[in-house]
Amino acid sequence: MVTPGTLATLVVAALASLFMAWAIGAGSSGSTPFAPAVGANAISVMRAGFIVGLLGLSGAFLQGENVTQAVGTELIVGPVLTATAATVALLVAAGLVALGVFAGYPIATAFTVTGAVVGVGLANGGLPAWGKYQQILSLWVLTPFVGGGAAYGTARLLRHESVSERVAVPVLGGVVGAIVANIDFAVLATGDANAGSISRFVADSLPPVELFGVSLGAALVTLAVVLLSGGAVAQAMHRDEARGQRRFLLVLGGLVAFSAGGSQVGLAIGPLVPLLDAVAVPLPALLAGGGLGLLVGSWTGAPRMIKALAQDYSSLGPRRSIAAMIPSFAIAQTAVALGIPVSFNEIIVSAIVGSGYAAGGAGVSKEKMGKTVLAWIGSLSLAFAVSYGVFWVVSTLLVS
Repeated sequence: MVTPGTLATLVVAALASLFMAWAIGAGSSGSTPFAPAVGANAISVMRAGFIVGLLGLSGAFLQGENVTQAVGTELIVGPVLTATAATVALLVAAGLVALGVFAGYPIATAFTVTGAVVGVGLANGGLPAWGKYQQILSLWVLTPFVGGGAAYGTARLLRHESVSERVAVPVLGGVVGAIVANIDFAVLATGDANAGSISRFVADSLPPVELFGVSLGAALVTLAVVLLSGGAVAQAMHRDEARGQRRFLLVLGGLVAFSAGGSQVGLAIGPLVPLLDAVAVPLPALLAGGGLGLLVGSWTGAPRMIKALAQDYSSLGPRRSIAAMIPSFAIAQTAVALGIPVSFNEIIVSAIVGSGYAAGGAGVSKEKMGKTVLAWIGSLSLAFAVSYGVFWVVSTLLVS
């Protein structure tokens, strides 16, 4: 039975989690997905904030479990994320992210939450999870190079005179279709799995045939989705090339927004996972609550950051925006699949800069980028130090 004191602490932790979800929705998951589309004048700022909130809620519910479990159980060795520790971590991280939102600089949410959770965990006697830290750090370091490099290469390809956009853009649409066919969704889970992909779900209804260790059914389903998505983009480009590019860009923004919900919700509710047994709350209900927090944040706070990213970092046209969004979507889904908390600010900003440099660095603000990188580095260390110190003070006062 939960004591009144423990219940009160759990309520405070839940409120802190909702505040964190709002801050994330207003910041990284709400602002970054449609920033390139707004910069390309494919959608208005307010409409982008509205749509990204709905898609983020969907992604949180359908793809949020992996990162949520990682943040709640894999960053620290030992059962040290108590209700008090979770509350301190969430309040510190949310405060820093909210400060970044109102100041107009994108604080890396994943860096901040990770630093805060590790800080309180170590302060409460936990041990470092070095294996998980290696995975996380590898992805964080590779993201600017892989995302920015891929965006740069794609933008250069689309700008090349010998490459027809009516061919290149539909091919990119097929690449996106291949990714969509093989990412996991909670509603497609089969057997003992928590989630399943479109290709595996359909292949399970076909005769089991493997070729070189690969399911032939899944490969055929993936090919069908590739042809359908590429064909749809080609048809739209044939009718009106400029309008077709903008529509494809909006689809990409929607996919990234969905992915953002699946990744970022774990940053808000992950610290509550160790507490679920005490209050008998199922994880899907927690995911839905976190998703609603993201939605409210996107509707109320995201437009400011969307404008900052779209106008301050790089003024992109549809081609360079498409080049920025495709690697962003791929990296985001990789992080979701691996259960690694990742910063969508880092993903999108790196891709925006990469595609911007494909046109000679047009519209890229080096001063803004320098300040942003410093904010990323500082957010991790500051969140760690503050959360460690605050928890030590709080725990000392509670003992005395």
